[in-house]
Amino acid sequence: MRKTLFVASALALAIAAPLAHAHQAGDIIVRAGAVTVDPNGDSGALKVDGTALAGTEATVDSNTQLGLNFAYMLTDKVGVELLAATPFTHDVHVKGLNNALNMTGLDGKLGEVTHLPPTLSVVYYPLDNKAAFQPYVGVGLNYTVFFDEELTANRKAQQFSDLSLDSSVGLAFQVGADYMLNDKLMVNAQIRYIDIGTDATVKGPGALNVQKTTVSVDVDPMVYMVGLGYKF
Repeated sequence: MRKTLFVASALALAIAAPLAHAHQAGDIIVRAGAVTVDPNGDSGALKVDGTALAGTEATVDSNTQLGLNFAYMLTDKVGVELLAATPFTHDVHVKGLNNALNMTGLDGKLGEVTHLPPTLSVVYYPLDNKAAFQPYVGVGLNYTVFFDEELTANRKAQQFSDLSLDSSVGLAFQVGADYMLNDKLMVNAQIRYIDIGTDATVKGPGALNVQKTTVSVDVDPMVYMVGLGYKF
């Protein structure tokens, strides 16, 4: 009986151990894991030399990279957090140009674009800081910069050139949770919605004597991250 009580007490202490080691004011938290940017693209019509072409649109594929997350606890419940990552590369496709311009071979992949979406947020942990499970919510500001825009060889043959996308500034909202495995180590999961909008411009297609093609795209991705964190 005494042995049974001892084992039960030891298990209870093992389970409860993390409860005394959740986040406190002054803590620095570093997280790393897989982060996926999944665009909910809402594209306007492509404009050819200023004329909108009905039935056309641009789409952006999702991409997964190494996500990095740095947080500083201002109080036991409020912190500031920076989301960073290795650069994301997305395929950009266009639809509807075949019909709109009465020419085959214009639909499909236009090229690739790379971007970085650093996001600075204020986060709030509503539960008692002694709890091992720490859900949180956050709101912040995102700045997305696009670079290394590259057209496919086929598009270059159609005399497209100089693809560029404008940078974006927008709000970001998130929910997430940490679960303390011990005094320092935690498992983390988070979901974000980020307001990203951009105007894309490309010269051509020169094969049709077009000077410039433009399109406005509300990328507005959901961003998912799962990883491990360490508290200093």
